[in-house]
Amino acid sequence: MIIRLLSAALAAGFFAAAVVTGLELTLTSPLIVAAERYEQQEAPNRAAKALPIKALPIVLAHAGHDHAAPDAAPEWQPAPGLPRMAFTGLATLVGGVGYALLLGAVMLACGREPTPQVGLAFAVAGFASVALAPGLGLPPELPGSAAAPLATRQAWWVMTAAATGMGLYLITIRRALITILGGLVLIIAPHVVGAPQAPEAASELPAALAAQFAARSLAISFVFWILIGLGIGWAWQAFARGADRGAARA
Repeated sequence: MIIRLLSAALAAGFFAAAVVTGLELTLTSPLIVAAERYEQQEAPNRAAKALPIKALPIVLAHAGHDHAAPDAAPEWQPAPGLPRMAFTGLATLVGGVGYALLLGAVMLACGREPTPQVGLAFAVAGFASVALAPGLGLPPELPGSAAAPLATRQAWWVMTAAATGMGLYLITIRRALITILGGLVLIIAPHVVGAPQAPEAASELPAALAAQFAARSLAISFVFWILIGLGIGWAWQAFARGADRGAARA
């Protein structure tokens, strides 16, 4: 069972990553590069009128673009071009396999045989829990965007993803009146608490660029989850047929 789940997750993750990496390089990577140009243009202005580093209230949302001390060594980043494309693909592949493994384990834990139809339904729930619900409070952000402290954002993201996932489970799997009401409360609660708010700060980053990036990122995430769900359902069934044929030959 474990070997079959791992094999199906690897197949689904590779399939989803191959498609989604192309979408990322085409649709979101150019926006990130454009935002980095704005960030580099803003850097001299920020340095000229910056407060002492300990007093800075702004934390940039994009990994590798947080404020650092002027004499600190720059953080490592993949070189532009092929190395950056390769690391984008690798990160997408690791995420795809991990999400596929998690999705398959959740389906089995819920007593559902993985099929393309079941995988699709669970993939929609996964997208809603991991991307859509947290994105309502913390939309995907470009380099140079001001954001709340990283630890606070991570805590709210984990709370929202877990609460949304459990809420969907109570509503769609348990299906009793009390569990439906409890599920709705869980889904709504993180948004009542509210996501950590970024401090107000002037930025030359166009709002339209940030909105376009958020929309494209969520759309790509939806495609990612759908491909993972369909892929793990298909792979699970395919490996089962292969095992049956092997047993018949024996």
